[in-house]
Amino acid sequence: MKSVDARQAIQDIVGCKWTVQVVRAVEGGQRRPAQIQRAVEGITVKVMNERLRKLLRHGVLTRVVFPEVPPHVEYRLTDRGRQLRPLLREIDRLCGRWGGDSDG
Repeated sequence: MKSVDARQAIQDIVGCKWTVQVVRAVEGGQRRPAQIQRAVEGITVKVMNERLRKLLRHGVLTRVVFPEVPPHVEYRLTDRGRQLRPLLREIDRLCGRWGGDSDG
C-alpha cells in the first residue's frame, strides 16, 4: 500500500465514528454480527454491514466463516487492525483530557 493510500485508509477508518466503534467492538470480543450491532449503540444493520465491508477491504478485519448450520460468521482484527489499538487508546486519553475543557 502506498503512503497516500495508507493515509487515505487511516483517515477513512478514524474519521468515521461508526467504523471506530465497530473496531472497538471487535477488539472487545464482540465478533459475531449480532454481537457487534448490540455493542454499537444506534448502528443500523445496513451501516454496520457497510462498515464491516470497508474494514475488510482495508485489511483491518478478517471474516471467518464456520461451516455450520445455521451459518456462523465471525470478524476478527488482523495484524493491521491490532496496529490501530495505540491510536484508539490515545484518542480515548485525549477525549478524557478534553472532557471538561470549555475552550473548544
